[in-house]
Amino acid sequence: MSGISVQITSSLAKIEEKIRTFQRISIEDALVLYNNAPLGWLGSLANFIRTKKSGNNVYFNRNIHIEPTNICLYQCRFCSFKKEPGDSLSWNFSQDDILEMVRSHISDNITEIHITGGVYPDRDLLWYAELIEKIKNIVPHVHLKGFTAIELNYMILRSGLTIEDGLQKLKEAGLGSIPGGGAEIFDKEIRTNLCPEKGPAGLWLNIHEKAHKAGLFSNATMLYGHIETYVHRVAHMNELRNLQEKTQGFNAFIPLKFRKQYNFLSHLPEVTLAEDLKNYAIARIFLDNIPHLKAYWPMMGKEAARLALHFGADDLDGTIHDTTRIYSLAGAEEKSPEMSVDEISELIIQEGFKPVERTSDYKAVSTQ
Repeated sequence: MSGISVQITSSLAKIEEKIRTFQRISIEDALVLYNNAPLGWLGSLANFIRTKKSGNNVYFNRNIHIEPTNICLYQCRFCSFKKEPGDSLSWNFSQDDILEMVRSHISDNITEIHITGGVYPDRDLLWYAELIEKIKNIVPHVHLKGFTAIELNYMILRSGLTIEDGLQKLKEAGLGSIPGGGAEIFDKEIRTNLCPEKGPAGLWLNIHEKAHKAGLFSNATMLYGHIETYVHRVAHMNELRNLQEKTQGFNAFIPLKFRKQYNFLSHLPEVTLAEDLKNYAIARIFLDNIPHLKAYWPMMGKEAARLALHFGADDLDGTIHDTTRIYSLAGAEEKSPEMSVDEISELIIQEGFKPVERTSDYKAVSTQ
């Protein structure tokens, strides 16, 4: 046993040398970290990288989410958000409904609106482009981040346009960036089990590449903690790292934890907090060309997000104002997700970091 232990220690030492000299770790290195690295040691290395990229800053913004509908064409096995028409928990907001939501948050001084929801069968790109224009007429200064690659693919093709032309029309209407949702896990077999209707990984990657080329930056995500293995996680992150080499269009990576309530995978246990923190640390180390790592607190819960700041995360997302239901419907701790600027700043300060309010492209608005 001692020989094995020495060999593991030697392997980790070699990887640490790479990390501390800012050399890129390999897929094989990442798998060694997942399988063998002590958690505290991983956190130390992840924070070494985090500090190099962001100093002592932890970023947040003033934002709301708009989820136009939770009625969806698709039936992803991990999803607790989708509801059937007529279900007491379903909704399908009109443009007027959505514009009223926007008006109700003007006094909150929001700087970003995040729009994403179900793939509604009867709405095409023109409906959403018109919605964006109307929102920008009300709050012209607010950044609009909208529509996962899966939503974009459906609305654009339904309108008979190419992806390039559709993205350009949305940009002209006022769209500023796109979120990272819908990536799930890129592995073909896993996608066939989880979300076969969403199409192959190449669809998500292609749309984000085209968005970057059109001047729309984006985030990237990975859904973890279900039926995937470490091999699948690393392969997924490697695809993101490779695309970032080509486009430099990803602002942040967001690990999204599978939550099990009220979906077809409810028989699976959720992974532990220690596994969450390991995943954050390895993501920060492996994704060396993606600037920011986001601890999305409505998904993780405030206390877990607080800990993630010590495992490589440098962004807490935003104030939210109780405007998202995607994770609360799946059993997340934050049933009515909302934090004031003072609350989010105090959380960051308590963990020994400097709160920095940011724009959607990570320019500082103010510091607390």
